Amino acid sequence: MGKLHTPGGIREIGKKFDFHTAKRLGQNFLTDLSVVDQIVESSQAGLGDLVIEIGPGMGVMTARTAVAAGKVTAIEVDEKLIPILKETLAPYPNVVVINEDVLKADLPAIIEQERLLPDGTLAEQVRILGNLPYYITTPILMKLLEERVGVASITIMVQKEVAQRIAAPPGNRTYGALSVAVQYFCEIDYVCTVPKGAFFPAPRVDSAVIHLRLRAKPPVELISEKLFFECVKKGFGQRRKTLHNALTGIGDLDKEATGKLLQDCGIDPVRRAETLSLDEFAALANRLAEPGLHIR
Repeated sequence: MGKLHTPGGIREIGKKFDFHTAKRLGQNFLTDLSVVDQIVESSQAGLGDLVIEIGPGMGVMTARTAVAAGKVTAIEVDEKLIPILKETLAPYPNVVVINEDVLKADLPAIIEQERLLPDGTLAEQVRILGNLPYYITTPILMKLLEERVGVASITIMVQKEVAQRIAAPPGNRTYGALSVAVQYFCEIDYVCTVPKGAFFPAPRVDSAVIHLRLRAKPPVELISEKLFFECVKKGFGQRRKTLHNALTGIGDLDKEATGKLLQDCGIDPVRRAETLSLDEFAALANRLAEPGLHIR
């Protein structure tokens, strides 16, 4: 890869291909190879695995991953990076680059199409990794989780504040709907903090790497997953309100019925959503799902 991970190398290849970083796409290229290696190592990718990389940039992490994994399929939205990737990844026959917007992509179809490894065997596991643009981190992550694309793990670099929010426990001021959603689907490992100086161009804030292991089964038993996430969304929709006020109207319940709902679940109505555990949100959702509450 030469000096492709250095600011000078990035400028050089940018000049060769008349490429300029696009702020609108959140393009900040990682220049610290030790962090690249930490991401690849923490992804646990093996030679029997297919890795889907989101946002390969100029291919530095793609190349490192190609050595560790059986195959890498990189999804890149910026068509101006495609000729660069064709050159930088030429030495790696187990890499496929797809020019597509990951938010619009049919990921299950891509995984099904790419699952055959170069040695003719099917991938044992599918893993996702990437350096996600700050401005669409949450939509990408929720797409990966909600679509249940059948992956073993997701290893991503995100804004440090977002990583802390994802890993936050109940009662923490950063605990919110994103925390509950990711913790419902995954077990979370906080891998490392990455200073803004490790990128070119440097972003305004620090980043962090997190490794998400997809759960084989959710940590709570639910009658209706839809109602569970409706409770979460409603509870955090106006997070400064008490649960009694925030949840009024859920399932068409009036204030009196909402108070009884909370009482039935053993939850003090003056508490706020940020204090509720996944078990307590599940208790609310399961009570809502019971007959006789006139849930729409």
